[in-house]
Amino acid sequence: MVEKRFTNKIVVVTGATQGIGLACAERLHEEGATVCAIQRGQSNLFDSFKFDLSKEQDCSKSIDVIVKKYGRIDVLVNNAGIMKESSLMDTSLEDWNQTISVNLTAPFLLSKFAMPFLIESEGCIVNIGSIEGIGANPNHAAYCSSKAGLHGLTRSIAVDHGKDGVRCNAVAPGWIDTELNEDFINSMPDSDHFRKNIGSIHPLNRTGKTEEVASLVSWLASSESSFVTGQVYTIDGGRMAKISLPNL
Repeated sequence: MVEKRFTNKIVVVTGATQGIGLACAERLHEEGATVCAIQRGQSNLFDSFKFDLSKEQDCSKSIDVIVKKYGRIDVLVNNAGIMKESSLMDTSLEDWNQTISVNLTAPFLLSKFAMPFLIESEGCIVNIGSIEGIGANPNHAAYCSSKAGLHGLTRSIAVDHGKDGVRCNAVAPGWIDTELNEDFINSMPDSDHFRKNIGSIHPLNRTGKTEEVASLVSWLASSESSFVTGQVYTIDGGRMAKISLPNL
């Protein structure tokens, strides 16, 4: 039986229709939370709120609507994100701004607008960063920058609002089996070969599951991590710990 650590808690999760966001929403709901899912499209899962998080007005209104309905916010999980494939030279300013807007500015705005209510509930924020905020894959200048910025924002919020009883942490997933990564694999010239061998870059010799990320997020959002703040937890099957060797 799953422990009900979030009974009577109002939890906001962005981008909860698929991938890591959906897994987090399902896990938190299973543990008793009332989950409010914010995303661009409509969802029949949980209590869904349709907003465009690339717009400041929508970020503000989404928080206002949730607080008006439930009277409080206990946890904010900033998960929604996008990733575009292009080299630095080929990245347009439009693509750069869109990536930064969704991946970094939206978490900043949602955290800002939710902060008065999180202070009231002595709640917490969990940001979904990436190992690409620590290292870099090719052709991800905008994405890497946005995730590194999100890690920095995490530490800043923790420092500024620890005195208010609000904690803020981030998780940095590595290669997780999501729709986004599956689309990337399918774009490869030899997708079957890539899919078969991607696990080998990890000491655990496999890729990760969304449920494994959700498990870490639920712990960080719970009172069991009450003395943890300002941290970025890597969850990558040991990939960042492994020094690569040439194929001999």
